[in-house]
Amino acid sequence: MLDFFISQAHAEGGAPAGGGMAQIIMLVGFVLIFYFLLWRPQSKRAKQHKQLINGLSKGDEIVIGGGLVGRVTKVNDEFIAMEIAEGTEVNVQKNAVAAVLPKGTLKSI
Repeated sequence: MLDFFISQAHAEGGAPAGGGMAQIIMLVGFVLIFYFLLWRPQSKRAKQHKQLINGLSKGDEIVIGGGLVGRVTKVNDEFIAMEIAEGTEVNVQKNAVAAVLPKGTLKSI
């Protein structure tokens, strides 16, 4: 007899009222969390790096991704020539530049 009432309750009211709305709210919440914690900060970093690369000029002291430090001697569209020691230049992709150092950093190293 009890089984009859339980199966009857499932047949009539299957899901609790508002269950679909709660799932939509959770989905929107996850999207907002994803946006504010992952996508937005990443796009800000990419924008800053692009500004750094576009602002490179001859004489800037830079660090590339591998940790190599040098002074920019030539700037092209995709590559820069970097002097790592007196008379020693290497060509490096602009995207490899990690940071621009303050002037005079190379002399203090």
